[in-house]
Amino acid sequence: MASQARIRTNSTTAARTGLCAWAAARCRRWLPTLVAVVTLLVAWELWVDFGHVNRHAFSAPSEIVQATVDVWPKMWAATQVTIQEAVAGFVLAVALGILLGVLFYCSPILNAAFFPLLTAAQTMPLITIAPLFIIWFGFEISGKIAIVAVFSLFPIAVQTIRGLMAVPQYYEDVALTCGATRWWTLWHVKLRVAARQIFGGIRISASYLFATATTAEYMGARKGLGIWLQMAYNSFRTPLIFCATFMIVALTGVVLLCVGAAERLLLGDDDATALDDGD
Repeated sequence: MASQARIRTNSTTAARTGLCAWAAARCRRWLPTLVAVVTLLVAWELWVDFGHVNRHAFSAPSEIVQATVDVWPKMWAATQVTIQEAVAGFVLAVALGILLGVLFYCSPILNAAFFPLLTAAQTMPLITIAPLFIIWFGFEISGKIAIVAVFSLFPIAVQTIRGLMAVPQYYEDVALTCGATRWWTLWHVKLRVAARQIFGGIRISASYLFATATTAEYMGARKGLGIWLQMAYNSFRTPLIFCATFMIVALTGVVLLCVGAAERLLLGDDDATALDDGD
């Protein structure tokens, strides 16, 4: 009984030590960022309050927070529309981007024929494409979803192709030697090895996801943060413009955190562990 109690005590101590080490590593990683953000906000507030800044051109953080509290119900209703457009377009972009990447990797002919067209589509500015989508889809949410999907799938497709091409040949050789088919090897071996790089493309798409959706709304929509920005600009309410801007930044951060969590859940936390060990 005594030995079992000692084992339980040692296990509890080890668990607490591991948890403390994990918390300390996260603090070392995020504390500099937190200090920098707080410092910038304080400097911003003091500059606006004591620097004789035109309040119609620049708002203090306290004014932005107060404006957000005052208009939150209406702003959140507009934000929900943008979230629907961005999330639906992002899901489509991930699915189509990985599928296109696999098709282009498997078929050099398709790659040579259509990849330059996909590249050309990404070089066109959104301001020239949005009017066409308004003509095709009207002011409905479906048009904004299509725009988000089109402008988000390119990095995912490119990173899928590059990731698959970077997989060492011996992975396929071992799988085929064990009796696997080429298609099974592609979906269960090569994509698994290339997954880190594919997630890199997904992160790139996620980083400008809400900016694309908001810009599309700004050019023509009935609801959303883009329309909110348009109304704030037309009424010269600078704090509301900053409110929408910070909302877009916050939503982008949430999506990036979700992508990172999905990567760790599916692929493990090897990179993070290695960084922590290096610390």
